[in-house]
Amino acid sequence: MRLSPTSINFIAMPSVQTERSEALAAAAGSAEKRAYVRRIFSEIAPRYDLLNHLLSLNIDKRWRRRAVAALRWDRDPAGVYVDLCAGTMDVANELASRPGFRGTVLGTDFAEPMLRAGRRKVAARPVAPVVADAIALPIRAGAASGAIVAFGARNLADLDAGIAEASRILRDGATFVILEFSMPRFPLIRALYRLYFHRVLPALGRLVSRHPTAYRYLPESVDAFPGESELARRLTRAGFANVRVERLSFGIAAIHAGERRTAGAAA
Repeated sequence: MRLSPTSINFIAMPSVQTERSEALAAAAGSAEKRAYVRRIFSEIAPRYDLLNHLLSLNIDKRWRRRAVAALRWDRDPAGVYVDLCAGTMDVANELASRPGFRGTVLGTDFAEPMLRAGRRKVAARPVAPVVADAIALPIRAGAASGAIVAFGARNLADLDAGIAEASRILRDGATFVILEFSMPRFPLIRALYRLYFHRVLPALGRLVSRHPTAYRYLPESVDAFPGESELARRLTRAGFANVRVERLSFGIAAIHAGERRTAGAAA
């Protein structure tokens, strides 16, 4: 059957609507997630730091300090540490500036504009920016004394592959830390949190970043991320021992930390 041009009604989909659909699909773990995440973080890189501190009321700085402390870097202050999904390298800078730290921090991220946006803050620090995907790092096995990922685990195209890659690069006994948004347990706080994350934050993020959907992706990706218990199970399954969880700010965020199980230890 042939269709004449006049028998078909085409509906033009606005680009913002298309991008919103992409954001929701990426947050849910679509096959295009890796490309979408890389693109949006490259686009918002110039205003990323401003937005982070503005939208969190600067609480994120305190969270990062706690996460760096959980890394237990003082056990090997001259070691090599890896900041995964480093973004503008706030965590790398925090670690490298600790009194007594004599090692090197590799700030890895697959969005090069993010690393470039953070270059100045680490210019005088022992930090080496590396453009690399967290699930395929150019680091030899067992080379790192510790690894940390802050607000980047939920952006991985394959979370389990990212955890396995962190395990691969760590020496036996080294600590792996994940700092990520979480879901508060108290009903009132949870309700206020969801209101802010799903209503206020996307609007403010869109206004300041001038990006139509990047801050729509954020709350959706948090909703899709495993809960605290499930994430702890995944870390244990990947070979991390002594996995522990520290809730921050009434459960708005949480730190997961564990040690790479020593060779020959029972699973």
